Amino acid sequence: MSLFRLFRVSRQLQTVRTTRLLSGKAENMARQVPTSGSADDADFYVCSCFFTNNFYLKDYNVHVVYRDDTQFGTEYKEIMKKYGCRTDKQWDQVLSQVKSELKRRKNLFQQSLERSRQIRTQYKPLHPQVYTLQESFFVPEFLELVELSRKSDTTPEDVLKFVTSRPDDRVYEFPVFTKLFCQEFMAEITHFEESDLPKGRPNTMNNYGILLNELGFNEGFITPLRTDYLHPICRILYPDWGGDALDSHKAFVVKYKLGEDLDLSYHYDNAEVTLNVSLGKEFEEGSLYFGSMRQVVQSQPRYSEHKHRPTYGLLHRGQHKHGAMPIDEGERYNLIIWMRSSKVRNRLCPMCDQKPTLVRTVGFGDGFMKETKTVDVCCAS
Repeated sequence: MSLFRLFRVSRQLQTVRTTRLLSGKAENMARQVPTSGSADDADFYVCSCFFTNNFYLKDYNVHVVYRDDTQFGTEYKEIMKKYGCRTDKQWDQVLSQVKSELKRRKNLFQQSLERSRQIRTQYKPLHPQVYTLQESFFVPEFLELVELSRKSDTTPEDVLKFVTSRPDDRVYEFPVFTKLFCQEFMAEITHFEESDLPKGRPNTMNNYGILLNELGFNEGFITPLRTDYLHPICRILYPDWGGDALDSHKAFVVKYKLGEDLDLSYHYDNAEVTLNVSLGKEFEEGSLYFGSMRQVVQSQPRYSEHKHRPTYGLLHRGQHKHGAMPIDEGERYNLIIWMRSSKVRNRLCPMCDQKPTLVRTVGFGDGFMKETKTVDVCCAS
C-alpha cells in the first residue's frame, strides 16, 4: 500500500483535553462502583478519571471529558461545531451518547463480574485445551527468542537479531503462535460468539470482540503468557517504559469483517506495552500504521506502515499512537494484550496525565496498585 493512501485513509485522532482537576462530585460518584469479595481484587484499582475522561464519540472521531451537563456544554458546544455537530438535535444526541457511556462505565465492573460467573457455569468450550498455555502453541522461533531474553547477560542488540524492526519507531515483529493453535483459538472465539451468553466488548472503539478474562483465559493462559514469556522480552526492549515491571494486563480479541468493524481510528492504548497478534483468517489489507508518541505534538504527522501477518505479533509501546487500515475483503481476528506496570502508572495516569486518584475495583482494574509505605528498619527505634 502506498504512503499516499496511508495518509489519505488514516484519520488522526482528535482529542480535546481539559486541564481542570476532577470535581469532588465525580470522585464521589466513582467511589460507588461495586467490588467483588475476592482478596485478590483489592490489589488493583482504576483512576477516577475513568468516569470522566476519554469518552469516545465515534461519529465525530473525538474523545471528550464529561463531568456534568454544565461543564460539558460550556467546554464543548462550540468546539463540537467544528467537527460537524451544528444542530440542537445533533447536540442532544451527543449528550445522550456521553451519558450512556458514563452509565456503562459505572456498571462495567460489576456487569463484567456477573458475565464471567454466568459464562463459567453455562458455557461448554469447543476446544478446552486452548485455555491452558502450552509450549506446543508457540513456534520454535518464539521459544528461542524467549530463552535468549531470559538470560541475565542478554543485550538489546542480541534480541534485535531475532525480530524485525525499524530503529526509529521501536515496533518489533516476530512469529508467536503456530497456525494450528491460531485456528483452534479462533474457532473457540467463534463458538462463544455464536452462543446466547452475554458478551462484554473490549472498548467503545471496537463493536465486535471478546474480553478474554470473562471467557476464562486469564489464569491459565494470559497471565503465564505475560509473566513467563513476554515479560523477559519487554524487560530488555522497553525498560524505560515499564517493561521490566509488568504486573497486570487487559486481554481481548478484536474482529474486522466487511459489514462490521473495518478499521480502527488513530489512538493510543491504556497500557505500557502492547502485544498485537494477527491470528487470521483470510483477509486483504488492514495494515497497522504508527505515528508519534502521544507526548509528541506534530503539525504534520509522519506514519510508518506495518503489514500484519497471521501468527505474527507486533510489540510496541502503548503510548505510541497507531491505527488499523480498513480491510478490503475477508475477516481478521487479532489477539491484543495490554500489559501494564503499576510502578509506572502509579506516578502518572496515562489517561488524565495526573497522579491517579485510586478507585477500588475488581480484577486487574486499569493496573494501578495502592502503594504501601515502608519503614527503614535501620532508623526505627
